[in-house]
Amino acid sequence: MNHRPRLPALVAVVLLAAGCTSPSGETVTVLDPRTDKPFVLTGVGGLTEIGQVTGVPGGTDKYAVHGTDLGSMFSAGGTTYFVFGDTFGERTDGQTGAGGSFWRSNVLGYTTDRDPSDGVRLTGMVTDEIGLAKELLGSKKVDGDEMTVIPTYGFAVGKTFYLYYMSVRHWGDPGRWDANHAGLARSTDGGQNWTRLDAVTWPGDSGFIQVSVTHALEDGVDQLYFWAIPAGRFGGVRLMRVPAAQVEQLSAYRYYAGAGSTGPIWAADRDQAVLVVDDTVGELSVAYNSYLDRWIMMYLREGDGVVLREGVTPWGPWSEPRTVVDAAGHPGLYAPFQYPVTSEATDDGGRRIYFNLSLWGPYNVFLYSIDLEKS
Repeated sequence: MNHRPRLPALVAVVLLAAGCTSPSGETVTVLDPRTDKPFVLTGVGGLTEIGQVTGVPGGTDKYAVHGTDLGSMFSAGGTTYFVFGDTFGERTDGQTGAGGSFWRSNVLGYTTDRDPSDGVRLTGMVTDEIGLAKELLGSKKVDGDEMTVIPTYGFAVGKTFYLYYMSVRHWGDPGRWDANHAGLARSTDGGQNWTRLDAVTWPGDSGFIQVSVTHALEDGVDQLYFWAIPAGRFGGVRLMRVPAAQVEQLSAYRYYAGAGSTGPIWAADRDQAVLVVDDTVGELSVAYNSYLDRWIMMYLREGDGVVLREGVTPWGPWSEPRTVVDAAGHPGLYAPFQYPVTSEATDDGGRRIYFNLSLWGPYNVFLYSIDLEKS
């Protein structure tokens, strides 16, 4: 793919100074707004490919999922949901990259397994009436109009699920594409059926086309934080937030507009948003890390591979990037999405990070892990 977006978080199961239970039954981060804390990450190593998540014989093939990508995740009610992108039911032997028959723009899998250390096997997928993985959000599949609809992240508010998606007009040169708009879709039946929310959209030329999402408790309010990038892989990261209870009200969203004397400035005008990370950022994933007591951002830097940054708060400061998966050793890699749910025994208190990674050649999703070191 080397030109497809891949998207991207979740009702995070994390703990900062204290934990708080969300309406969906998960523990959410209590936000610490202090920006004067030092960076503590000193090294990243131990890269391990644990196994293949999709395209495994006897696994997702029974749902007609032989080739797919992305695999961002969110958690709700003890279940982890996997959001995949363009999916194909039949592929020729030796085929590389996206393509094949029975094309669906997006599908959804899930598991109740909280131990990724020995691999991840999906418990099931959202299916049609004959048991095949069904398309959640339809698309015209017309180049220059609406080529596909890609969910870039999912999250839950109580028992309601949401997908943040982008409507892709045209796939361009590697790492570049044009978007019609980004928006939200809602499911009230556990992901079986979805409705696009036409009143909650962002223009295709804005910096809010692909996102990573997490919950954070701030002054007693459950806030949803969205780290966002433009269409493609050559823009920087902006930040917006909204009270979870008002997620369907576009007027309730606020955009990070810089640091003031008493803290961050949140503007109602999207055009006032400033970059929190200035880089060429592909599909990204941001989550709080209990081992570091800091935020971790992972993303694709086109040409280099997957990089990682440490953040003191959601808006920064953010450290310089560290390469954790090099492109030369993993051709066609993209979409590093951190797991929202692990166990203390398998993640070593947050020291070990598990993440999905898409590889363009086999056009499937693989599970990896890395180990963090701190001062």
